[in-house]
Parts: sequence; structure tokens; C-alpha cells
Amino acid sequence: MAGDTGVDIGIPSAAPDLTERYHAWVAFLMYEKHFSRHTLRAYTKDVLYFLEFLTSHLGKPPSLNDLGDTSLRDFRSWLSQRVAAGASNATRARQLSSIRSFLKWLDKNGHLHNTAIGGVRTPKLPRKLPRALPVEQAKTLTLNLAGIAHQDTWVAYRDRALFILLYGCGLRIDEALQLNYGNRPHNGEVRVIGKGSKERLVPVMDIVQKMLDEYIVQSPFPFDKETPLFLGSRGGRLNQGVAQRQLRILRGQLGLPESLTPHALRHSFATHILVNGGNLRIIQELLGHASVSTTQRYTDFDNAQLIEIYNRTHPRAKSE
Repeated sequence: MAGDTGVDIGIPSAAPDLTERYHAWVAFLMYEKHFSRHTLRAYTKDVLYFLEFLTSHLGKPPSLNDLGDTSLRDFRSWLSQRVAAGASNATRARQLSSIRSFLKWLDKNGHLHNTAIGGVRTPKLPRKLPRALPVEQAKTLTLNLAGIAHQDTWVAYRDRALFILLYGCGLRIDEALQLNYGNRPHNGEVRVIGKGSKERLVPVMDIVQKMLDEYIVQSPFPFDKETPLFLGSRGGRLNQGVAQRQLRILRGQLGLPESLTPHALRHSFATHILVNGGNLRIIQELLGHASVSTTQRYTDFDNAQLIEIYNRTHPRAKSE
């Protein structure tokens, strides 16, 4: 079963009363919380897996009462099963967060109250941040029209335009791929719809605009107002997985590190602005973060990066 976003929200392994509440929760995430397709897919998938576990664990599809009576021991059994299946700490933490969200909504709306979930510990996560590209490597990627093997030239123009947009404007990959020709970067700015359907206006550098224009000229497909800005090989909206694959190919051709991902380009955008004296509040607005504390984590460095930046930029760090 697919929602209005095109995301397959699935059919839960549950009794009719719980199934009805599951679909109401999904509608809440879609229409009130305005979850992105990626987040909605993750939340629903996690809850569906948990309900399948309960079905096997109880020997029947769970009802609202069964879910309300789920014990701490039951939750721990589910976590143990996830460990046995090879799920990482990060995956289990995300899945637990999805289940908590569902139970919290059910509780808030008077459908059930589960006390045991409060006693379930979230798996510890290592603090892991994407590595920012050195400025020269960012230039190599975004200014080099390296041909992608066995593909048309226009694809290379498209990829270069997409990657310089991510780096030059700090967009999330999903934000960039959801742009249409009618709301493309224009007159030095682009209006972006971010998480929670929040809009923000991001300035666009001339070089970004130039490369987008070059890609549009090279594209074999016509554009109108509703045409996706970034097109796949058949003229439809470019798939996120394809864009990620293209970046893997390109970084191999250019000898760039494996840590280079679309998200690392966004991180590099924030990092390079911060290193050059950018205000944290401005970066927060550009990235579309609701809290400046998120920006502080996002633009963090490890000690090696700090020392490298210090030695390269501080006058007193250089031998006299």
C-alpha cells in the first residue's frame, strides 16, 4: 500500500484495531508532521518489522491491548533478535526511535499506554561526523568535467551541476532532487523545501548558476515549469541512489576519498564557511536547522582537522 507521497507504507501484521491506528499514525506523519519520503519510509518500515516480531512472539497478530501490554522483556527480546540479525547500534537506535514515536502517538491520542518502553535503553552510538573535503578537493570535484565512462556527455554536465549545487548551497540531496525547472536557482537564490516542509532561501553563487545553465543547455530533454530539474537517463526525476552511484564513480576517477558522499558535500559547505569566519547563526539558516545546537554538531571537527586548519591559517602557527 502506498501513501500520497509514493512511499509504500505496507500492511501491518496486526489485529484490525491496531491496523486502523497504524494507518492513522502514518497519516499524522504525512499531513501534520510533513515527514520527508525518506523519513516516512524508515519509520513505517521499522514499526512494520516490530509488529511482525510481535506476531511471531505472541503467536498471533497483536491488538492494541497486546501492544499496550508489551513488557520490558518483550522489547529486550526484540532487540536481541535485531542484534542476531546483524543490525548495528545505529540501526537499532533508529528502529527503537520509530517504535517510541508510534507508542507516544497512541498514548497521546488515548489508544493505549505502555510503561515498559520507558525502560528500554537506546544503544550507544559513537559520535560520527562526515569528513569535510579540503577546499582543493572540493574544487577538483565541482570544477572538473570528468567524463563518466560509457555515458553521454550531458550526464557529466548534470552530475557536475548537481554536486556543485550541494557544495555551493549546502543542500540535502533530497532537497536538490526535488527541485523542478520552475523553481530552479534563479537571480542568485533558490527557495528550498526542507524537513518538515519548512522553506528557506539560499543564495546561489554565479559559478553554481553557470554550471546549472550549461547542464540545461546540454540536456537532450525539454524543460517546462513542472519538469524535474535533475533528470535521469529516461527523462524522469533523477533517483537518489543513481546520484550517489555517480558520485562514487566520479570520486574514483578523480582520486578523491571514499568518505566523499552527498552529505559530506553539505558538511563541507558548512565547514568551509565556518573556517573562513562565517557566523554560526547564518550557517544555521543556510542549512535549515531548527536548532543551533544541531549546527554546532554538524560543523564539528576532529582534533586533526583543527590542528591542520590552525597551522594553515594562523599567522603565529608558521615558523618565523
